[in-house]
Amino acid sequence: MGKIYSLNPNDYMLLEEVGFGASATVYRAIYLPSNEEVAVKCLDLDRCGSNLLVSLFAGCWDGGDVEDLIVNLFEWRSIECRRFIWRHCLFLYVKFEAHGSDCSEYSIAEVDEEFGSVDDIRREAQTMTLIDHPNIIKAYCSFVVDCNLWVVMPFMAEGSCLHLMKIAYPEGFEESAIGSILKETLKALEYLHRHGLIHRDVKAGNILMDSNGEVKLADFGVSACLFDRGDRQRSRNTFVGTPCWMAPEVLQPGTGYDFKADIWSFGITALELAHGHAPFSKYPPMKVLLMTIQNAPPGLDYDRDKKFSKSFKEMVAMCLVKDQTKRPTAEKLLKHPFFKNAKPPELSVKKLFADLPPLWKRVKDLQVKDAAQLALKKMPSAEQEAISQIGHSRKGQSKWNVIDLSIPFFAHVHKLK
Repeated sequence: MGKIYSLNPNDYMLLEEVGFGASATVYRAIYLPSNEEVAVKCLDLDRCGSNLLVSLFAGCWDGGDVEDLIVNLFEWRSIECRRFIWRHCLFLYVKFEAHGSDCSEYSIAEVDEEFGSVDDIRREAQTMTLIDHPNIIKAYCSFVVDCNLWVVMPFMAEGSCLHLMKIAYPEGFEESAIGSILKETLKALEYLHRHGLIHRDVKAGNILMDSNGEVKLADFGVSACLFDRGDRQRSRNTFVGTPCWMAPEVLQPGTGYDFKADIWSFGITALELAHGHAPFSKYPPMKVLLMTIQNAPPGLDYDRDKKFSKSFKEMVAMCLVKDQTKRPTAEKLLKHPFFKNAKPPELSVKKLFADLPPLWKRVKDLQVKDAAQLALKKMPSAEQEAISQIGHSRKGQSKWNVIDLSIPFFAHVHKLK
């Protein structure tokens, strides 16, 4: 039987902030009864309800009484995303200029009230405690403190691959390190898929590393819940993920998706680790979604990416096939020659963070730097946010959580008349 952790918040001393997201903040903490270093994810339950994912592909809106209501409530700029409550339902309203023209498109989505409750969040946190794999972050325990859900987890001292790229590797990692990181991540996905679970948000920001080179798949500070508890024999219809990493079938309502959506995201993550940013990361989220559906799959260029092996390029191409039925399973992908030749992570990954300051100091320095950059911008906050995202993506930070595409609850899309 594993160690039992206290459900008393007074037994945890919160220290520095080491991660944050739309609804949560992650702290390095000390578990006082054993003087053990842990991570505590503090999830704001009040904010979760307002950060639910909703689809952006409900089509153009023809107008009506609801339009009059919205126009009276908000002032719109050329690109804008707003949430609002109407008749006890949560909606997302989007207005943007299509292809540089004066035409504005509107997307509306309604969130089913049956899902997204605090009880759902608690159940998902409890599910996290049952996960048992060396390459997956599990929860030691979870409990509610005032309006926050605290989830206690192992502390990964080197943070995420995304954070490391932003700090020291803006052009991406060397292939040897990429191979080690991806192999450990794929082991985690194989375990989840074998147990009927879909991660649905695989990306560099959710791949964590420890000081000894260990690699673990997680979901730090983005969503309330890590995994979908759906039947492995059924396909999902929930629109969940982060735009740059989302599979085409996830973006198209009614088509359904399964474990193969994780394989697509895994392939995008491989490109992210190779280049320092995800494909299409310089574009606004709405355009990313359209490009993912309409464009040919991204990949490693056989001429431009000469430093990468043929085996690596072939592996990525296998993952990024639009027809999900033709993508390999995680189990099959682990047998690919690229992973058979991968070095142990303690040999290749450990070198990545040698001589770097501690994680909490890196996070603090980046927050100060980001705040200073935004302070120089003399324009409305929404435009500041857009510029900040573009700037970060060019430096290796794929930061497309403008609209929160991460809470794994059901969202039903409607075209309002």
